Amino acid sequence: MAHGTDAKRPAADAMSAVRVVLGVGSRRGADAAEVLRLADDALAALGLDRAAVTLLATLDAKTAEPGLLDAARRLGVPLVGYPAARLAAVPVPTPSATVAGAVGTPSVAEAAALAAAGAGGRLLAPRSASPVATVAVAAAAAGSPNVSESTVNESQEPWS
Repeated sequence: MAHGTDAKRPAADAMSAVRVVLGVGSRRGADAAEVLRLADDALAALGLDRAAVTLLATLDAKTAEPGLLDAARRLGVPLVGYPAARLAAVPVPTPSATVAGAVGTPSVAEAAALAAAGAGGRLLAPRSASPVATVAVAAAAAGSPNVSESTVNESQEPWS
C-alpha cells in the first residue's frame, strides 16, 4: 500500500486534533537542539507545535544516539527505530542514493515517519535538512503510531 504526500495544510478547525509523527535522520553526534529546531520549523509551517507530536521515528541503528534520545525526552514521546530493510520498502518523494549507500535505505526521515504513521498515514512535510539532521512530518492514521515492526528504545522515560 503506497503512502501519499499531502502538501496542503490541515484545516484550521482540525488543527487541535492533528497528531503527527516525526521521522528523523541524523549523522552521528547530532544534538537534540538541531533536531528540535528542524522539527519546530516543519511543524510551524503546518500550523502545528510540539504538542501534536506523538512519536519520534528513525533507523533502528540510531535509537541509542544521545541527541535523538534527548529530543524524544524533550518532546515527551517514545523514540522508535525501524530496520533499514523496512524503511527501504516505503515509497518516499525524495529518496537519496547517498543515504542508501550509507545506511541501506534511500530514506530515513520520510520513510520512518510514514512507517510509524501506519497504513493510511500521509506525509505532511517532506524532509527538511541541516548539515547534521533531517526531519519529516507524517499524519498518523487512526490507531497509529505503528510500532509493531519497530524497536522501541526503552532506556528512556519519555513521560517523566
